[in-house]
Amino acid sequence: MSFLSDYLRHKQDCNLKRAERKERISSLGPEYHAALSGKDLDTINKPIAELVSSVQSNAISPFSVLQTYGKVAVRAHLKTNCLTEVLISAAEDSLKNSRGVNLQGPLAGIPVSLKDTIIVGGFDTTVGYSSFVGNKADNPQDGPMVRLLKDAGAVPYVKTNLPISLLSYESTNDVWGRCTNPYNKAYSPGGSTGGESALLACGGRIGIGSDVAGSVRVPAHFSGCYSLRCATGRWPKAGILTSMPGQEGVPSVYSPMARTLDDLSYFTKAVIGMKPWKYDHSVHPLAWRDEMVEEFADQERRLRVGVLRTDKVVDPSPACKRALETVEEALRREGHEIVEMEDAPDMFEALRMGALLLNADGGWWFNSYRRFGEWLDSGASLLSFGKWPSIVRYLSYLWIKYIRRDNLWAELVKQTRPISAAENWGEVKKREAYRAEWFEYWNRKQFDVLISPPNALPAIPHDASKDTFSNCGYCFLFNLLDYTAGIIPVTHVDSALDKLPSTFDHRKLNGIATRAYRYYDAERMHGLPVGVQIIGRRLEEEKVLAVMKRIENALGEDKYKLFDPELLNNVVD
Repeated sequence: MSFLSDYLRHKQDCNLKRAERKERISSLGPEYHAALSGKDLDTINKPIAELVSSVQSNAISPFSVLQTYGKVAVRAHLKTNCLTEVLISAAEDSLKNSRGVNLQGPLAGIPVSLKDTIIVGGFDTTVGYSSFVGNKADNPQDGPMVRLLKDAGAVPYVKTNLPISLLSYESTNDVWGRCTNPYNKAYSPGGSTGGESALLACGGRIGIGSDVAGSVRVPAHFSGCYSLRCATGRWPKAGILTSMPGQEGVPSVYSPMARTLDDLSYFTKAVIGMKPWKYDHSVHPLAWRDEMVEEFADQERRLRVGVLRTDKVVDPSPACKRALETVEEALRREGHEIVEMEDAPDMFEALRMGALLLNADGGWWFNSYRRFGEWLDSGASLLSFGKWPSIVRYLSYLWIKYIRRDNLWAELVKQTRPISAAENWGEVKKREAYRAEWFEYWNRKQFDVLISPPNALPAIPHDASKDTFSNCGYCFLFNLLDYTAGIIPVTHVDSALDKLPSTFDHRKLNGIATRAYRYYDAERMHGLPVGVQIIGRRLEEEKVLAVMKRIENALGEDKYKLFDPELLNNVVD
């Protein structure tokens, strides 16, 4: 009977939150439900520094800016189901009463969207779990991250969708429903910060997500926006809830996302300029380094760029390979040196080690918050395999290794299990040795930056996480190493250019690649965004952003098309 009552309470709380969200949107003034005007488009396309200056000088009202982005958010939500908590009315009240928002700060009047994990006083932080519904009583005040944003003049206005496990390429849960890709509703916008990427692709400005295995980078790649995975200690993370408290084998970081590269750079500099170490004890007191930006922005400086073409687990699909080659050719035209990375340290070892460290509890924590019958995406469900009897896991391992003769997939299956504290310490020891190996490799090769695909595939269809979950090595590697990494959108899938050869047979690949390539179809994926990852070493956010700008400039006419108002046309309430 307790299972039944648990399930009924689950359904009740899900219905409650969806009804609450619907009421908050419908109760907004008519200006939020109107079509985008020429004035709105001017605000959306105005450089962020100019917009901030206009608010500070009273040339433009922060209410007007909020209304524009509120309008975008409402329409983006109708198209993609990207929103969770709607904070717009509370934001209006704060602006009216000049309460808590510093309109002379470096982000004066700029609406900022937040991943649902970030605590905003007076609102639930559900993380997609129905058991968290009503927890606003536990958090009556803004968390440190939101206080910093408001002190900088930013206006938090919406929170965005995600998966409950925070370990998925999708952003779906029972509480808020399924978030879809704005370019093709049959595909995911990415995970676990997919609500942010969907909103930004539809015209949002800037936002904050988290990243433990690519969770701000994969959504940027899937949906066509920009993101930066900061190194641990560079961006604040106090004032959040998570599905994996205490997980430190592969630390999660909070990081910025934006619709344009200029916004991403401005936002990152503004937040670091607020001295986040005064808000969060985990942040290093490392000020923004303009000298590093100038060094790598210098057009006279030729860069030494390592190209990571494959992780040797899942080769990139034709679309992702073409995007990488487009960036490579642009760099060559500018005279930069391209260095092959065939001799890079074993990336499968990083995938194996990272998977074991990230899931050292066997999925216990993220499952502990789930109520009976609560949906869990199929990718994260694989991590719960660790709860099965050891004999079942071992027999599965033997069958895959010796019958299917797939050593890579067998090794990952073997590692999907809870481990002891002693084993965890041993894996951390291996992690540090692996980090040292990369440190020496980078020194030997004298790279300035690396470029790589963010993923072997563009956006995946819904419910494909079960087969693509282990295809995360291109991003996950740099979480394990704790390197700074950014995503720049480069192109779109082209059904003619990006077809697989007629002789291609995914069944001949290793099990990880076979499962991933089931979903690659250039015709169905036509028009989906494709990005490229730019990687620096630890705490090199300034360098990575400067090089991202040089790459975007080098692309010239090949540069990715920015926000298209057509994405929000024909949306019906």
